[in-house]
Amino acid sequence: MPMRIEDYGLIGDGETAALVSREGSIDWLCWPRFDSDACFAHLLGDRTHGCWRIAPVAAQPGISRRYRGYTLILETRFETADGAVRLVDFMPPRSASADLVRLVVGERGSVPMEMSWTVRFGYGAFTPWISRLDDGSLRAIDGPDMAVLRAPPPLDVRDGSAHGRFRVDAGQTLAFVMQYGASHLSPPACPDPLDALSRTETFWTRWASRFDGGGEWSDAILRSLITLKALIYAPTGGIVAAPTTSLPEHLGGTRNWDYRYCRLRDATLTLLALMRAGYFDEAQAWRNWLLRAVAGDPRQMQFLYGLAGERRLSEWCVDWLPGYGQSRPVRVGNAAYHQLQLDVYGELMNALHHARESGIEDGEWRWELPRALLDHLESIWTQPDEGIWEGRTERAHYTHSKVMAWVAVDRAVQSVESFGLDGPIERWRALRARIHDEVCRHGYSAERGSFVRTYGGTDLDASLLMLPQLGFLPADDPRVQGTIAAVERELMVDGLVRRYDTQRSDDGLPPGEGSFLACSFWLASAYVLSGRLGDARRLLERLLGLRNDLGLLSEQYDVADRRMLGNFPQAFSHVGLIHTALALQEAEAEAAAGGSAGPDRSPRS
Repeated sequence: MPMRIEDYGLIGDGETAALVSREGSIDWLCWPRFDSDACFAHLLGDRTHGCWRIAPVAAQPGISRRYRGYTLILETRFETADGAVRLVDFMPPRSASADLVRLVVGERGSVPMEMSWTVRFGYGAFTPWISRLDDGSLRAIDGPDMAVLRAPPPLDVRDGSAHGRFRVDAGQTLAFVMQYGASHLSPPACPDPLDALSRTETFWTRWASRFDGGGEWSDAILRSLITLKALIYAPTGGIVAAPTTSLPEHLGGTRNWDYRYCRLRDATLTLLALMRAGYFDEAQAWRNWLLRAVAGDPRQMQFLYGLAGERRLSEWCVDWLPGYGQSRPVRVGNAAYHQLQLDVYGELMNALHHARESGIEDGEWRWELPRALLDHLESIWTQPDEGIWEGRTERAHYTHSKVMAWVAVDRAVQSVESFGLDGPIERWRALRARIHDEVCRHGYSAERGSFVRTYGGTDLDASLLMLPQLGFLPADDPRVQGTIAAVERELMVDGLVRRYDTQRSDDGLPPGEGSFLACSFWLASAYVLSGRLGDARRLLERLLGLRNDLGLLSEQYDVADRRMLGNFPQAFSHVGLIHTALALQEAEAEAAAGGSAGPDRSPRS
């Protein structure tokens, strides 16, 4: 079994990403795109399914690691009885070729090292044919795929893998370069490793310097922003939910999903996070991706798309992989792409409205498309849907879905009022009022004193913590405060929030999952809007303490086993961190200055 999820670090080049273990093994890499087949799939199997390890021969406990400044250059330091060595891993921003560079830097003494390179295309299924080229490099080919390895020590090729032992002395640097290419083409030209390092460091340092935010949590915010940037597919501006598939929500369970796609649900919070931090180029690219993805017949709008807006994300199971911690099945694709999820209309309209407010240009045709989508929503909002959590059971009238339908109409009204856009504003105002009234009548339980998961139901749902942020009701409304209190009583485990009670709610899946980190950030944000700044600070600090030593968060956390769960690193978790930390900083500063930190201090989001 590979290491714990939190023992991995992330490197990436703007088109894909790799996970590097604390012990110097690259256990996950999909080339050439985030959603391509993995050529290193040890993360979901064992070493025979592909990995690339460089480490000292003698196992040593003295391992530390860090990112070099505000970059995505990962440095792992090994302390051994023979000396110290530093492993520097990075992927230069994609240009002419797809490259992965590993530098072994001797710091002290003379350290015996070993390397093993096992490429297995097709998620570990296919052993390539490895040949030695004239320059001594190795070329691995299987079908359309080619990987080339350039390494300084002599390598022994056997059983479809390459192995070698070498020694690195103090002051010495050895460079290992792996590249991907199409098998029918010549091997790509090898970049100069040190020049590639310099270019990569400059790229990330310059990008990070655009964030001028200060405050107590600026380091955590900036690391989350860098992680978010690493999850952007640069050619289109689409943002993947995570670079992995099938890391389990429950160890040994079946709640294992492919997150290497773009969710409209993440649109608003991601757009706001980028804009609040000053990254308007990325925000505009994401907004443009949204518009391209949903273009077409409004009746065919999805909540999930591929990196370039692909619609067909057929799901299948990789039955030869045992799964992380024997968590089966391992899924590729996501069959939920065809579900009806009403909330995405609200997410889209909200994101576009905030983009307009921030000055991102919005051509006339771009308003015509949202108008057409809103016309369609007007005819379907009364229908049941599968809801925010993508359940695989019968549709229901989810309260959160109806609230987001209200958000869609509300933002259309605001757009007409604020920007002079064309639309039947009186009809929309009436529709907005109708939806609001229905949600308050059917989505709120007077007996429970809180909003509930489905109309007429009794179960809770953490997504309802978003009501004050969305502007549906003010934070000091008794119904909102009752919902917060109910979540605290029934969905909190050891201070963290679950999405809903999987033991009680029928979502078509076996029960059991960890605490959902984004929901915990939502609760902290609800505390901020409620003026409970001390509670918000305590919860935020608890969540910051769950990050691994590199500042990365997964989707969920197992409070019993004290380990991360779910796909990693998770964009939604890092977006939640950015929003909560910025909101709390602003609220505390305002309170210190003698202003109000009460429920109406923040704009709608």
